[in-house]
Amino acid sequence: MSLLEVNGLQKIYGRRKVVKGVSFDVNPGEVVGLLGPNGAGKTTSFRMATGQIVPNAGTVTFNNEDVTQLPMFQRARRGMGYLSQEPSVFRKLSVEKNLLAILEALPRSRSLGRKLTRTERWDRTDEALKRFKLDHVRKNIAARCSGGEKRRLEIARCLVCEPLLILLDEPFAAVDPITTEDIRKNIRELADSGIGILITDHNVREVFRTADRVYLITDGLVVTKGTPHELVNDEIAIKAYLGRSFEEDGFTRHFASRNRVLDGDTAPAQVLAPAATATLAEPEAEPDVLRFPSHTPLPSGGLLAPLGGTAGAILEAERLRVAVEQLMDDRTLRAGMVELNNRGERAIPALLEALERRDAVLRRRAFEFLKHVARTHGPLEFDPDAPDDIRLRQVAYLRVKLRA
Repeated sequence: MSLLEVNGLQKIYGRRKVVKGVSFDVNPGEVVGLLGPNGAGKTTSFRMATGQIVPNAGTVTFNNEDVTQLPMFQRARRGMGYLSQEPSVFRKLSVEKNLLAILEALPRSRSLGRKLTRTERWDRTDEALKRFKLDHVRKNIAARCSGGEKRRLEIARCLVCEPLLILLDEPFAAVDPITTEDIRKNIRELADSGIGILITDHNVREVFRTADRVYLITDGLVVTKGTPHELVNDEIAIKAYLGRSFEEDGFTRHFASRNRVLDGDTAPAQVLAPAATATLAEPEAEPDVLRFPSHTPLPSGGLLAPLGGTAGAILEAERLRVAVEQLMDDRTLRAGMVELNNRGERAIPALLEALERRDAVLRRRAFEFLKHVARTHGPLEFDPDAPDDIRLRQVAYLRVKLRA
């Protein structure tokens, strides 16, 4: 399943239907472009995907979860990053403090499953400044930076939050050609690391040079889609939006000579489907007594083998977090149990974190499952109903014993 799936989005303002059923998808490690003339519904479709606009019909699914009605901040916590068209830096803060402020406000690191320490926040800031060539202006006030530097800072601020998907609104707007090329390379590097990218921009040539696939929206509908090479030769795209300028200036020859198939670890990542769901026994009358599904073998190389290291770890942590949350509700309990069972001992850190939560039902269920997946480590001691100080000491002991 795709990382982002948009199906049948519709938006109506008064008597006018601006978007009439737009559908598109983005895979991990893939750059997808949305193009279209002004007033075609492209920007509205993009903003419904980000959560700025609530659709009248259709669904937005992110990482196998329906987020159609969720606001932007809740989507961000799930790993959906967003870069707006308008400048969004903290103008009165220095460049480095722009990054530190974001990291300090981050509830928890997606890859580590906890809040970052001060040293870790500085390390990530240094890494981002070097990666985006901002180290020489790190002490400068952001308001005094050039347009290109502000754009790179915005991308860096988005990246330090460890997103699974980044939605870029006009990333090539109001920047010089050199900075445009730098941003294009940065986007490709992010995709190569396993992050999905969705772009909408009026700079058609840069979108074509950057994207793996492109959707063309006119009159509120997707009229055609394909690779950039396919679209510059597509009669529908030519008549609706592109015109003949791409043929006249030799742009088609650029794609004819370019090999979009990347090698090895830089190939657009695909998430392998989990093995078939194991059949669960009927739950007993007491909901806190769990029956564990039989172990389902993992696909060869692990579920996340095709992803880049960092993105793979982030996606794995997010799936474990969702599976643990499912233990809280009887309606989703079975699905969470299967997901955690498939992960085996890789679920231990997420289950230990659940033991520190305030929800007593979650603590009891998480501990029952922890005993199941960590049964090779011998008997485990934990009282889900003990006072906080005792429980936290018990969890600390379990972390040492389980080396998690």
